[in-house]
Amino acid sequence: MLDILNSIVVLSNYVLIPAITYGSQLALGALGVTLIYGILRFSNFAHGDTMAFGAMVTILFTWLFQSWGITLGPLPTALLGIPFGILATAALLLLIDKFVYQFYRRQKAAPVILVIVSMGVMFVLNGLVRIIIGPNEQRFSDGERFIISAKEFKLLTGLKEGLAFKTTQGITIITAIILVVALFWFLNRTRTGKSMRAFSDNEDLALLSGINPDKVVMVTWIIVAALAATAGALYGLDKSFKPFIFLQLLLPIFAAAIVGGLGNPIGAIAGGFVIAFSEVVITYPLKKVLKYLMPENLEPTGLVQLLSTDYKFAVSFTILLIVLLFRPTGLFKGKSI
Repeated sequence: MLDILNSIVVLSNYVLIPAITYGSQLALGALGVTLIYGILRFSNFAHGDTMAFGAMVTILFTWLFQSWGITLGPLPTALLGIPFGILATAALLLLIDKFVYQFYRRQKAAPVILVIVSMGVMFVLNGLVRIIIGPNEQRFSDGERFIISAKEFKLLTGLKEGLAFKTTQGITIITAIILVVALFWFLNRTRTGKSMRAFSDNEDLALLSGINPDKVVMVTWIIVAALAATAGALYGLDKSFKPFIFLQLLLPIFAAAIVGGLGNPIGAIAGGFVIAFSEVVITYPLKKVLKYLMPENLEPTGLVQLLSTDYKFAVSFTILLIVLLFRPTGLFKGKSI
């Protein structure tokens, strides 16, 4: 029985908790992508670097607060910086829409044109972030590192294996739940949210009903800014911040949105966790878990790892291809905010 409990602790430590945390980050990112696709009708390839920009502003304000001696005690000071990251990202996205996307939208440009334009925006944002904060890894986490450490867990339970639950992991999961609940409440309960859903379902009919398209676009970008800046900051807190990381994150974020059903918020959340668990489980060496579950003479000698962690993003790409081949609309039917 103790061996089973130890194996569960190991699995939770290295698979379940990291996958739930990573899935929460991907879900927030995929929600931003799916809102843009569902309402503005194009795939925004600049979303990863939008997350990087929001995280960068959060870091700058975090450093500012730390230099002033302002902290949150056991919690990361970055929680004070996230609202400023959201405001700056919202202002940036509204400016980009006004001076870039609005022109093509009024010209009724094909979605592929907007995709290409978003790639240009992506490179500009990536360069801007690297100019301001630099290309190197930045760490900005402070406060208590663990909610419960492996040592404390061992003392409490008497088990051989210890469970470590980081503060940043707990904050990520709780924040993601709050944002998702708030988003669905907004979309389903408020007049503006219902207008956004109507605009997504049928733009012409929505316009005839008196819905202001400019207001819908503005609110969409503000929500996307909140999701992107928060997701970027949480990812940086949990791991570390490096501008190029967010460019690489674009693949699993899009994979999550497409696997779940591009344009469907519920699908984006589900897709985020499907991609996260797939990446973590397939690249995790199961030797330590199997050591507790198998007889001593049958214990594996190798790592029992399906793929090296170097191929983590290849897992996202493979899942994306399989879904596009066999279920192009995703797990949930896409295009319905």
